[in-house]
Amino acid sequence: MLAANKYENPILLAPMVLFLLAFLGFPAVVDIIYSFSEITFETLRAPKLSGIGNYQKVLADPEFWQAAGFSLKFGLVTAALECLLGLFLAVFLSPLFEKRTWLLAVIMMPMMVAPAMVGLMYRLVLHEFVGPLPYYFYIWFGDSPSFLGSDNIFTTLVIIETLQWTPFAFLLCYVAYRGIPAELREAASVDGAKALRMLWYIELPLMLPTIAIAFFIRFIDGFRVFDNIFVLAGSGPGGSTTSMSIFIYLAFFKLGKIGTAVAASMLLFVAVLCLLVVVSRLSQRRASA
Repeated sequence: MLAANKYENPILLAPMVLFLLAFLGFPAVVDIIYSFSEITFETLRAPKLSGIGNYQKVLADPEFWQAAGFSLKFGLVTAALECLLGLFLAVFLSPLFEKRTWLLAVIMMPMMVAPAMVGLMYRLVLHEFVGPLPYYFYIWFGDSPSFLGSDNIFTTLVIIETLQWTPFAFLLCYVAYRGIPAELREAASVDGAKALRMLWYIELPLMLPTIAIAFFIRFIDGFRVFDNIFVLAGSGPGGSTTSMSIFIYLAFFKLGKIGTAVAASMLLFVAVLCLLVVVSRLSQRRASA
């Protein structure tokens, strides 16, 4: 009882609360004020409140909805591919990693490269005129697809994002897979369960919470993606690769629409917050069940 009261003491939460207020609270208040104001770079210190006009402009802007659709599609597709590939590597290559643990460090290497650097590298590799990959395609097949063209740019971005961040999903899945008690596998083997049935009925259900966490984290990261897409393709042909983050950046720094950009960022923040609340509620229900 004393231990429970010790951890429930609000005083112990004070450092974390103060940190969150300093790190997130003040900027959030400023952003809320700016989102309801007419503001330029000259009037940052004296914003003029204008109601919900900025939000109306954002919600009526078709480019905003195009960016939201791209971010949603990109986040879902990349998260699903990364989790599937990560699960495959964790399950079917587990014996190899168990014998040669140093391979784990090798497979983690793509995560160590900054996303902006990855975008820059692939921009050089896939460039239609100077890139080595199109060059070899012309030599071997007589033609090369336009990897950064409007027809292939989304697929290119998905493949690059998946290659870089599959190791993250793999690491979570591998830890969950290795954490399954050996007694369960031995009991299933004694009962005559084959490898696939054991995977489907025993291992996957036990790994499902970890897979869900990996999917959620990667979806959030894919939804708010900015640096590697901006370096590799910018806003893309006809704005086809404009994510929510890129839309906000362009509105703020290129067009000078500070109020509109901040309003869009607040909508993005609210969307992510609502998603976090839903996932938290689902996790609590699962835990209570």
